[in-house]
Amino acid sequence: MPERKPEGKPEGKAYQPPTGGRDLLPLDVVQKRWIEDRLEQVFHRWGYHRIITSTVETMDTLMAGGAIDRIEVIELQMSQLGGQRLGLRPELTASIARAAVTRLASVTYPQRLYYNANVFRRSAKGSQGGQQEYHQAGIELLGANGLMADAEAVLLAADCLSALKLTDTSLVLGEAALTYSLLSAFPKEIRETVRHHIAALDLVALQEMSLSEALKDRVLKLTALRGEPATVLARLNEFELDEQQQAIVDRLKSLIELLKANPSAPAVVLDLSLIRPFDYYTGIVFEVVSRSNRQLGQGGRYDDLLAEYDARPEAALMPAGGRGFPGIGFVLNLEQLYQELMPSGLLPSETPPSDWLIVPKDESAAAAAIAYAQKIRQSKAESIVRVEMSLAVGQSVEEVRAIAKKRNIARIAWIPAEGAPEVEPEVEMIDKA
Repeated sequence: MPERKPEGKPEGKAYQPPTGGRDLLPLDVVQKRWIEDRLEQVFHRWGYHRIITSTVETMDTLMAGGAIDRIEVIELQMSQLGGQRLGLRPELTASIARAAVTRLASVTYPQRLYYNANVFRRSAKGSQGGQQEYHQAGIELLGANGLMADAEAVLLAADCLSALKLTDTSLVLGEAALTYSLLSAFPKEIRETVRHHIAALDLVALQEMSLSEALKDRVLKLTALRGEPATVLARLNEFELDEQQQAIVDRLKSLIELLKANPSAPAVVLDLSLIRPFDYYTGIVFEVVSRSNRQLGQGGRYDDLLAEYDARPEAALMPAGGRGFPGIGFVLNLEQLYQELMPSGLLPSETPPSDWLIVPKDESAAAAAIAYAQKIRQSKAESIVRVEMSLAVGQSVEEVRAIAKKRNIARIAWIPAEGAPEVEPEVEMIDKA
């Protein structure tokens, strides 16, 4: 009779995270939390409250308002409940917009919300093993529009970077409504292509398009609308702006002046060729870029998105702009922040060591050691005291001291079955080790 092989791990197989996934080990988590904690403190100081939404959304939610390109969504198998198509969220704004309309309908506005979450996005076409899980932190300011709301979002983003000591950054500021209106001169059938090439700054592709001389000249003017704000605003005089476009320009000037008056605001680069990939932006859009040209975050205004999730029968009869609530937000990319902070030496270089090592002298002292460890853990309500138990009974004094020294544990407490513990403070432990 042939010998049966035990079930379990196939011979020679090494288990790895799924393609595009990443494990965070303890030091990775400590460094990530260092960033998150400082961002959270800023959000709290500005009056924002955390919201947690579902990791899984219906495809209808994710596609509403043209928020997401379907090819970026990692779809799940068909749900058994109602046959809904489900996907992992590739960003948070659509989820928060859904929650705001369906769950926050009775609250007062403006609502100041922040999040700290992972998102999932399909790797770029043709990539092998590219990243598909990302960690983000950001805010959504719902139910407020106008100059003050726009300034709050931008200055809050700047304050976040300042809290991380990332002050050598630039704010690239655009205006989606103005840019879209300037594109309206192009025939409808090629407008999206022109928009795509301008967003990618693909001048070669634009030159290869069959355009009239007037439209070629307009393309050159549009792609030149980037640089020092005063210079870019002057170049807008080359366009014949209508009353609505001029009103947008005037608001943009006011915002730039307000930012310049704030010493914490980053240097502003006005870029009216800046077009975010999502279709729901209706006003200012911005990116925060480091000196090394790393994109640390991005955001913008979306005044029509929440209306997409308003299912009330009367909402469908309301005119555009009369439904839902205005909104503006931004997201900070934690992986990019981490890469930018790594050379600075600001991130923790090790996990926090324990404060105590509790060692039962023998097996009969186990109960006393457990009780003593718990007593120390509860000794300081206002702070955390880290206490480890020695789980290997029978180790020599020298072995225990060597372990404590290697792990940077400050104190050792030797626990007998009866009687008082013998405590070694840090100085004595180091001298005897």
